[in-house]
Amino acid sequence: MPEPSEPYEEGRAIAATGAGGAADLAMAEAETLESAPGAAEAAGPGGPGGPKAFRKPRSLWSDAWHDLLRNPVFIVSALVILFLVVISVWPSLIASGDPLDCDLAKAQEGSQPGHPFGFDGQGCDVYTRTVYGARTSVTVGVLATLGVALLGSVLGGLAGFFGGGWDGLLSRITDIFFAIPVVLGGLVLLSVVTSNTVWPVIGFMVLLGWPQICRIARGSVITAKQNDYVQAARALGASNSRMLLRHITPNAVAPVIVVATIALGTYIALEATLSYLGVGLKPPNVSWGIDISAASAYVRNAPHMLLWPAGALAVTVLAFIMLGDAVRDALDPKLR
Repeated sequence: MPEPSEPYEEGRAIAATGAGGAADLAMAEAETLESAPGAAEAAGPGGPGGPKAFRKPRSLWSDAWHDLLRNPVFIVSALVILFLVVISVWPSLIASGDPLDCDLAKAQEGSQPGHPFGFDGQGCDVYTRTVYGARTSVTVGVLATLGVALLGSVLGGLAGFFGGGWDGLLSRITDIFFAIPVVLGGLVLLSVVTSNTVWPVIGFMVLLGWPQICRIARGSVITAKQNDYVQAARALGASNSRMLLRHITPNAVAPVIVVATIALGTYIALEATLSYLGVGLKPPNVSWGIDISAASAYVRNAPHMLLWPAGALAVTVLAFIMLGDAVRDALDPKLR
């Protein structure tokens, strides 16, 4: 005959064998949770079992965005970049003059009413040229970053996924491009270009910039394709394109975004460097690098000619680097 069960004591669960003991244990745990301090608030207005009883887990991207909104570095850098984008698209919002409207009678003069930054060596308004120079720098940086990220991600992703001879050949090609000094390569390649547009400069940056993104994307894809969910998709008969687009790319793109964001500021500085050396953009284009090059000869007599475009360039590059650091901290779980 079965032994009589012990009488139920309040606050103690009967963890006996069988379904009855398990049910008693579950009921006791539920009562303990309900009586715990703050349990009603955690359950939400719907009460236990209501619509807010359990919070839906966030994805990597929503969790990263939540962390970014609480990061003051991201907020400050994003506001600076937003301001730069706005004045790049609509520079007339804060500068009513023409950057090519010059008066030699005012050459190298300092700040005046309506001209807070003074005039350069040709009598052009430094404030207007500084504002309009943001359009060129931001355009070159954004387009070069998009081209580098697209080309490098595709080549590196395919090499990391398929491997074999294609991976080995691409690795040797990237080694060759890494051996080319960027500034020296720009002096050689751009010196023979006669076009005075931004496209040769952008093409040069994409040509020498894709190997870095390529290696980052290759390593991310190699790591992602070894995960269990990719192996499960392969076992279920998923095609290579489906595994790349649906399973690997969303989980391997985060390092590429971080590197590309930081590189954007580097490309803006590179454009200014090439324009300063005379092989990038040339007048009548308006560029911070061109203005810095023209002001370098008058830095003692008229330092304001160099101060404002160089300061705008430094703030822009710093903003993109800070944004990239904030994005890296948010997307890398190891840094949390």
